[in-house]
Amino acid sequence: MWEDFKKFALKGNVADLAVGVIIGAAFGKIVSSLVQDIITPILSLFIGKVNFTSLEFHGIMYGKFIQNVVDFLIIAFSIFIFIRIISKFNFKKKQQEVKEEVPEESTEDLLKDIRSLLQERK
Repeated sequence: MWEDFKKFALKGNVADLAVGVIIGAAFGKIVSSLVQDIITPILSLFIGKVNFTSLEFHGIMYGKFIQNVVDFLIIAFSIFIFIRIISKFNFKKKQQEVKEEVPEESTEDLLKDIRSLLQERK
């Protein structure tokens, strides 16, 4: 069992996962700060106070749950927008790389290729 654990723990995937978790935790703090310190105050300007944590029913603090759901939705939307922007940037970068890699053929070259293909068919 110890050997299996060592093989598992020393694989590159586990190290990558650990780095991802650490970066995710740090990114989570950034996103939480974005929501609490920037987005929520801006929303408060438009729709009033956005704090449900004081809501309760016979000791059941359902307001905290509602607040966490609202925070989650804002965080999820923020991450969605952030990843969408990064994806568009990477897509444009990859398109430029592909354009640079593919040499442009002249019209003459293309016509010669077509002619040779037609001759091969005969």
